[in-house]
Amino acid sequence: MRLAAKGSILSIHKGYYLIIPPQYKSKGVLPPALYLDAFMKELNRPYYLALLNAAVYHGASHQQPQEFFVVTNFPVLRPTAKKGLKVNYISKKEIPEELLEKRKTEAGYLNISNPVLTATDLVQYAKRVGGITRVAEVLIELVDVIKPEAFNTELVDYVPAAILQRLGYLLEKVLQNFSLADALEKAIQKNEITMFRTPLKVAAETKGFPVNERWKVIVNTQVELNE
Repeated sequence: MRLAAKGSILSIHKGYYLIIPPQYKSKGVLPPALYLDAFMKELNRPYYLALLNAAVYHGASHQQPQEFFVVTNFPVLRPTAKKGLKVNYISKKEIPEELLEKRKTEAGYLNISNPVLTATDLVQYAKRVGGITRVAEVLIELVDVIKPEAFNTELVDYVPAAILQRLGYLLEKVLQNFSLADALEKAIQKNEITMFRTPLKVAAETKGFPVNERWKVIVNTQVELNE
């Protein structure tokens, strides 16, 4: 196709093309934030920008991820890699509209996870962003915009208990943010969430490691933050 050869359009999905304006022609692709909303509407899917990409919008300014992570529903969408820019799709059964924010972009609007959902997603998908220590480093910046009341029924009913437990442990023992840790514990108790023992590092050895009794977290890895 002549326009594709000239770099004026780019196919990112079967039957879906991006028009590349002159200011982005040298890169050959648009930033996902500029086309994601229109693309997901075309697919008739709920979505939100997540993980490190959402953290940037909430002030985690030194996080400049090389990949984009988008949460949507099933069926699974394959990742796309165009002109060195990769977009990964994470599938969930439900997309929690009440835990999302809309942000204005050059091209319209963009759904992103709110600060507390961003935090829980980072814990849940720690492996996708570089491990639990990397997650803790991002949380240092995120906790400034998370309010205690954010740990509400909508959140604790949506997020798996094991994720809440790991987040609670990180808030208390690693970040020493006791007000948020206390608020999370109260929300867990209020909503009668049962906590079972869960490893801090998933898919790693757990035998012989100490257990934090407050959060029922098996401390099978050390989280050491850079000073």
